[in-house]
Amino acid sequence: MKGWIFAFLGGTLITLQGVANTRISEAIGTWQAATITQMTGFITALVILLFVRGGNLKGLKQVKPLYLTGGALAAVIIYSNVTAIRLTGVTLAISILLIAQLSLTFLIDGKGWFGVVRKRMRLPQFIGLAMMIAGVLILRF
Repeated sequence: MKGWIFAFLGGTLITLQGVANTRISEAIGTWQAATITQMTGFITALVILLFVRGGNLKGLKQVKPLYLTGGALAAVIIYSNVTAIRLTGVTLAISILLIAQLSLTFLIDGKGWFGVVRKRMRLPQFIGLAMMIAGVLILRF
């Protein structure tokens, strides 16, 4: 249940962030908005890190360098989300974003990429994805 709550929280916050970034980008530019978002995110994470116990920075040596570039993807994610929201609206942009995420997770789970335990995708999962795609098409037209 806890995982569901965090997933719901993450989903709502990424939507709110996309809308806020779009408003910021209208005033100062998209890459500038991405920069401010990254900066405020870094500061927030740093402040939380100062108060939260746990973790193991020594374990950083064991992380593959490829995975350390994950944070850099955030700049492109922000730019893409802001541009999509501006061009298509919040509902359609987030719907397509979710389908893209789900489609890639099918591949990651199904192929066992990135050290994830391989899971077999069954017909109900494919039906669910098809229903989401149909929903986006309905939203679009």
